[in-house]
Amino acid sequence: MPPARPDAPDRLLVAGNWKMNGSRALAAALAQAALDAARAAPEVEVALFPPAVLLPLVSDAVGAPRGPVAVGGQQCHPEAKGAHTMGIAAAMLAEAGCRYVLDGHSEVRREYGYDDARVAAAAEAARAAGLRPIVCVGETRAERDAGQARAVLERQVDAVFGSRSAPLADADVAYEPVWAIGTGVTPTPEEAERAHGWIRARLDAAGAPRSRILYGGSVAPANIGGFLSRPGIDGVLVGGASLEAASFTALVVAARAAAAARRRP
Repeated sequence: MPPARPDAPDRLLVAGNWKMNGSRALAAALAQAALDAARAAPEVEVALFPPAVLLPLVSDAVGAPRGPVAVGGQQCHPEAKGAHTMGIAAAMLAEAGCRYVLDGHSEVRREYGYDDARVAAAAEAARAAGLRPIVCVGETRAERDAGQARAVLERQVDAVFGSRSAPLADADVAYEPVWAIGTGVTPTPEEAERAHGWIRARLDAAGAPRSRILYGGSVAPANIGGFLSRPGIDGVLVGGASLEAASFTALVVAARAAAAARRRP
């Protein structure tokens, strides 16, 4: 395995996005599994992103925000408060024990109309509330086939990190090719790392060299090792595989092995 880059984050991140799935019983079981996995693999950072109604239960179960498992919201509203039915303010997430918040997942962009400007505003709101946003970017199949993937990723990254008076250093990025989410079809690790390289160049230009870049899109125990073997990939954002305790535990175990390999000369 190639060595990690000199400015790489201290720990790989394995983040589970439950999307609109779960129950109190399932949340309790998954939280316990994540807690056990995190305690057995302190070299890996573990985070859970449950639906908002399950946040208090999960936060209590893992001892958030200071426990070994981080908790995050799936999106925050750009405004701090107001007449925004169904909206969730960043401060509400922080009060519920969150350390992170996803921002601009492709499903949020598509279903709730979050364009680049709104994603950028939500990232600012998250930071103002003390949360670390994970900004989701990715191209569709049509954009990929048209040779527009790089331009799409650069536009999405620049909307949040570029054109700022001060660097947005306390935020991460998740590269989730839209065509790979939930399909079982993924780019090769080399293709994913090439996309991460485009993103890294934009982050470096914006003064955010230590922002992590996660890969997401049909991540599973069978393929996580290939992705984390690439030094440009700093962790994974997992969907379906995070809804089963055994598979999520296997992902953390694989990340621990990848972290150990990166430390070897």
